[in-house]
Amino acid sequence: MLRDQALKDQVIVITGGGTGLGRSMARSCAELGARVCITSRKLEVLERTATELEQETGGVVMPWACDVRKYAEVERMAQAVRERFGRVDGLINNAAGNFISPTERLSSKAFEVIIDIVLMGAVNCTLAFGKEWIAHGERDRAILNIVTTYAWTGSGWVVPSACAKAGVLALTRSLAVEWARHGIRSNAIAPGPFPTKGAWSRLLPGELMERFDMAKRVPLGRMGDHQELADLATYLLSSFSGFINGEVVTIDGGEWLKGAGQFNALDALEPGMWDAVEAMVRNVKGS
Repeated sequence: MLRDQALKDQVIVITGGGTGLGRSMARSCAELGARVCITSRKLEVLERTATELEQETGGVVMPWACDVRKYAEVERMAQAVRERFGRVDGLINNAAGNFISPTERLSSKAFEVIIDIVLMGAVNCTLAFGKEWIAHGERDRAILNIVTTYAWTGSGWVVPSACAKAGVLALTRSLAVEWARHGIRSNAIAPGPFPTKGAWSRLLPGELMERFDMAKRVPLGRMGDHQELADLATYLLSSFSGFINGEVVTIDGGEWLKGAGQFNALDALEPGMWDAVEAMVRNVKGS
């Protein structure tokens, strides 16, 4: 979507960057000239991904193992990136955890695990990099948080994730106001269904994937393509979006809007049935 080398010389850190959407965003950043640090807990996965992405893009990808739930590890990661590249221009808080369960079956520990990864992970990384940017007077910096549409609608059976993502959305909008004076923009992306091997096997295991065809919930009738999200992410990190701040951009093919409308399920009616429906409506007498 962007011109070649649109992110030239920028340094981008992506949490949860070894697999899934994080890997796809890292690939696009590297293709556009950025130097990228991908981080998660599994160094072996990160190293393999970094090697593959460097071969695919000709860019520079730095793998670094870090548990975003632990602030000391995040600080060490931030320091290592600065030592390697001399600066950091953008942060994508993408690391996440989620699973489906009736809420009454959950322990407080289950909530703690998800909130620690999703919300506190984003907080820890945002603080580690944001404090440095502010302390050194480094401007034109960008934070991009990956949230979800149920951050504002809520959703049953993924309540810990909904709570955590709502917190990340509030963090996004709050810092967009508070840190703008320091030249730091804060935005978010709310993806709809973008299938990833690891996450979707936990959310819709076994036969559930076939029983609950997520594409049927999307007005456009399909799942998202990783490149579509990666294009949006790189745009929001780039100088081309320099006046976008505090925004959450939904990329879900219209899914959440379809779910929000009381009568949207009527798309299940066959075209020929509408004649009968209209006839019945005409025969209803007013009170």
